[in-house]
Amino acid sequence: PDLTGHEKFGLGNVKYNISGIHVTAVELPSASISLLPGSGIKLAIGNASLTINMSWNIRTWMFKDSGRSTVHISKVFVTAILSTPRDNTGPTSISLTSCRTTSGDIDIKLNGKR
Repeated sequence: PDLTGHEKFGLGNVKYNISGIHVTAVELPSASISLLPGSGIKLAIGNASLTINMSWNIRTWMFKDSGRSTVHISKVFVTAILSTPRDNTGPTSISLTSCRTTSGDIDIKLNGKR
């Protein structure tokens, strides 16, 4: 979905819109799933990266600008624990018990005037 909003800086508001968000690359060089006896499933993803392209525009009382942007996020690590209930009376469900995510580097390239 598009992101639209405004922020107050100094003497005025900055209105922004980020649209056309597309994930163009995902790399998962290290991913594993393991069973945790009595508690569920552990998902671990290491050293992942993600590239996103989008359009942006900003407007203030003094100027406006727009363009395209590429965001590259690397050194992403995710550990998630999923649990399943022990009740056999209904449909199987999975719930997220815990999740930890860290990212190392974020590179943002802004290109003005679409």
